[in-house]
Amino acid sequence: MTDTCSGPETAMPRPCGLERSCALPGAGDWLRVAPKETGLERIEAHFGGHAYGLHRHDSYAIGYTLDGVQSFRYRGARADSLAGNVIVIHPDELHDGEAGQEGGFSYRMLYLEPARIREALGPAARSLPFAKDPVLTNPALLQALHMACADMDRPLEPLQQDQVVALLAQGVLSQDKSAGRARRARIDMRAVDRARDYLDAHATRVVPSEELEQVTQLDRYSLSRQFRAALGTSPYRYLTLRRVERARQAILADIPLAEAAVLAGFSDQSHMTRQFTAAIGMSPGRWRRLCRPD
Repeated sequence: MTDTCSGPETAMPRPCGLERSCALPGAGDWLRVAPKETGLERIEAHFGGHAYGLHRHDSYAIGYTLDGVQSFRYRGARADSLAGNVIVIHPDELHDGEAGQEGGFSYRMLYLEPARIREALGPAARSLPFAKDPVLTNPALLQALHMACADMDRPLEPLQQDQVVALLAQGVLSQDKSAGRARRARIDMRAVDRARDYLDAHATRVVPSEELEQVTQLDRYSLSRQFRAALGTSPYRYLTLRRVERARQAILADIPLAEAAVLAGFSDQSHMTRQFTAAIGMSPGRWRRLCRPD
């Protein structure tokens, strides 16, 4: 990703990386950068006052405010984002950032290359979508961002990354009706069934997107759209639920939680706990106590 930013004492843009490089740090300011991934970057940060000067980057910046008031200049106007609001900044648009009230603000932001948005939308869009309003109340986008930023210490799995990109692309497209193209594609059920069978058979390991493309002869985003249309969920979500089911069976067999996590295909117990709780509505430990009371 290529950015430029302007400090308060220079009129010429200077190259920099993420907002961390553009920031004028103050007491209590911090920034976390998630593991690097192709065409996608994730950060979480807190700033007490001034965050960063005017700058632009060649990616979509899509994020949400965690707390406080996140204020910035964008396309000639000031915008204010509150907790739970979604922010969408189009590539190559100047913006800055600062706290809109005392106490500062915290946020999470995802930087996504336009090519990935275009690839994910496929024939559903005539052009790159542009969100006129930079601050939105959009549950679909917020859900996708929560999914992407739930664990900033680990890279996203390939199928998980595809799901996040597809959801973000559709969410931004929903803000720009002029970019959309009405088209109803036929579902290739044989390809969907092959993908489902393959995920069933390989649920205990990371499944690269390229493998499903080879199995189904569909590109990853076409498969994702058709899989959801046919089965009501994404390939990654389907894979995750197969792992949760394996974990449940292992826990019922009195296998320790840490071991059950590995057997089910999760990276560790904390990874299993987050996914299990999201799917079942309670932690694995509580579920075990309810199923096997002493």
